Amino acid sequence: MIKTTPCLIVLLLLCFNINAQKLIQKTTSLKSITTVWDLDKANKQGTFKITAYKPIYITGSRYSDHPNTKPFSENPDYSVTDDINYNSFEAKFQLSFKTKLAESILFGEGDLWAGYTQIAHWQIYNTEISRAFRELNYEPELILTYPLNLTLGHFNIKMASISFNHQSNGRDLPRSRSWNRIIFNLAMESKNLTLYLSPWLRLSDEEDENPLITNYIGNGSVTALYKLKKHTFYAIASNTFSLKNNRGSLQFNYLYPINNNLNIHAQLFTGYGETLVDYNHYQNTVGLGVSFSDW
Repeated sequence: MIKTTPCLIVLLLLCFNINAQKLIQKTTSLKSITTVWDLDKANKQGTFKITAYKPIYITGSRYSDHPNTKPFSENPDYSVTDDINYNSFEAKFQLSFKTKLAESILFGEGDLWAGYTQIAHWQIYNTEISRAFRELNYEPELILTYPLNLTLGHFNIKMASISFNHQSNGRDLPRSRSWNRIIFNLAMESKNLTLYLSPWLRLSDEEDENPLITNYIGNGSVTALYKLKKHTFYAIASNTFSLKNNRGSLQFNYLYPINNNLNIHAQLFTGYGETLVDYNHYQNTVGLGVSFSDW
C-alpha cells in the first residue's frame, strides 16, 4: 500500500501547475546568479520568501542498465544480504526549495539561506514489492552566500558561498546511509553559460554507514548550465580528483519548454552515487519526464 506523504501532496500540486507564492521559476530564459541568489543590495527581496532551489522535476519512466538489487557498504552492518527484486524501470522526482533566513550580514553583504532538496526513486511499476519507494534522499542545508564582482577570462564571478550539508535516506539497518559535508561554492557566468564549482570536505562520523563514499562519489562537483534559444542544457559532474582509482558521475539534462512553467525533461546519468544507497554502485540510467523549474 502506498502511503500519502507531504512531499507527494506537494508533487500533486505541482502536477496541476499550482504556483503558490511563485515557487516555480520560468524556464524560458536562464536566470542570472544575481537574481537567483538575491545578490543585488539595492533590491533585496527580504527573508522567508520560499523559492525554487535546485531543479524540480518528475521523471515518469527511468531505466537503469544495472539496478542495485543488493546494496552493500564497506561497513558490514550496513550491507543487504538478500537480493531485492527491483525493476529496471521506475519513477523519479526531485523537490527543492530555499528561503533566506537573514540578509545583509557579514560586513553588510552576506545572506544566510536554508535549503531543502528531496529525491525519490519509486518502484511504481513493480507490483511484486507493492510499488514501494526504493530510495528517498533528504538533503537539508544552511548556506552562507557573499556577492563578488570579479572577472576571470570571459566569466564574471558573482558569488562565493559555504554551506553545511546533511544528506541521508532515513532508512533502518542495513540500508541506512548518511553523511555530512562542508561545501564551498564559486558561482560565475558569461552570456549563455553559468558555472558552479563546488568542492567539499566530508565531516567525520562515528557510526560510518558508508566509509568510502568520497572514493566513489568524489570530493566535489561542477554544475554547468547553458541556454541556446529555447533549449536548456545542464550537467552535473562529480569526481574524486585523483589519478589512481578515479571515479565520479555525470548527469546530463535537456529541457525544452511546453509553456512558461513546464518543460519536457530528458535526463542521462552514468557513474556512482545516483542515490545514497547506490554510492558505490555503478550504473547508467536514462529518464524522460517534465520539469517545473531549472537552476
